Amino acid sequence: MALLVTILAVDWNTGGVFRILSWVVLVPAISATICGVWTTAAFAVLAMACYVLSDSAWPHQYRFGLPDFILVAAGGVLAVLVCAVRCRGELMMLHMENVAETTRRVVLRPLPPVWGGLEHAEVYLAADSAARIGGDFYDIQPGPHGTRVLVGDVQGKGLGAVETAAALLGTFRESGYHENDLATVGGRLELRMLRHREHSRASGRGDGGRFATAVLLDFPEDDRGSVRVVNFGHEPPLVVGPSGVRQLPYGEALPLGLADLTEEGLPAVRCAALAPGETLLLFTDGVTEARDSFGAFYPLAAEVCRALAADPRTVEPERLVACVRDGTLRHGGGRVSDDTTIFAVRRAAARTPRMPRPVGGRSPR
Repeated sequence: MALLVTILAVDWNTGGVFRILSWVVLVPAISATICGVWTTAAFAVLAMACYVLSDSAWPHQYRFGLPDFILVAAGGVLAVLVCAVRCRGELMMLHMENVAETTRRVVLRPLPPVWGGLEHAEVYLAADSAARIGGDFYDIQPGPHGTRVLVGDVQGKGLGAVETAAALLGTFRESGYHENDLATVGGRLELRMLRHREHSRASGRGDGGRFATAVLLDFPEDDRGSVRVVNFGHEPPLVVGPSGVRQLPYGEALPLGLADLTEEGLPAVRCAALAPGETLLLFTDGVTEARDSFGAFYPLAAEVCRALAADPRTVEPERLVACVRDGTLRHGGGRVSDDTTIFAVRRAAARTPRMPRPVGGRSPR
């Protein structure tokens, strides 16, 4: 509207030798980029009406007449058509974003703030902002044998990685609840990965060679001062507490999907001490492999130590996750080149009710 008024004012006050009335064709054209279809049509009609009224007020020798009126009318019709196409594309994009968000909520289900006796916080940054989901995965599964946590990263990107992550999470949610031994849960994940690869090959897809790194944790109910860990070739978690930052040992197990390269049995389970108030920080390689403009990797442990010294409350899961997220984005120039998961978890001060035991009182086999 401001552009239309400006064009009419300039055209009326510059004399007959300099007329820009035909520029009103820009009004519906610009409206098509920012307004709806009916608004664009209204501006097109208004532009034609203003053209007729303004042009007829001039002496005959200074009038543009019918040729420029046809230009304004044709521009208005084209602007309405373009606006209709744009609005249709926006609706389709909105629908696809809703589908992507629904898929993300199915694969990475929302977790209560305190779940299974654990206080946690997480941030997921997908490299593909439109897809909103990639190959990283995480979950917490309470059960009669304790609360299990899984954080991992599927090799590769795209829908194949999302499908693999969904398969592993489905297996974890069942075996993590039913199985008493953490090594057995790890074995079920390995078997599921091999089955998924075999299915991918049989289906003729090119992602049959995928594998996944993962960290599997167990918080037993009978020992609140420890955590059991199975590491499938993943970055070892950091233990962040009032006394500082330390790293859990590297895992000896191969990534999920590569166990057929060895003759070893179930993966080894490590037990680590966990003092009250300490938080476990789990992350994927999107954090540790974030590079700055000089190509230097993000110094995660050093940054967490610095933040903890500046504010001891950084040990809290939400503050810790926010600190690592902000540091990673700042180090990478505001973007991530790979899917990035930051997951912090610790035992809650107040214990939550235990999950119901399976029917029959024992785990199904």
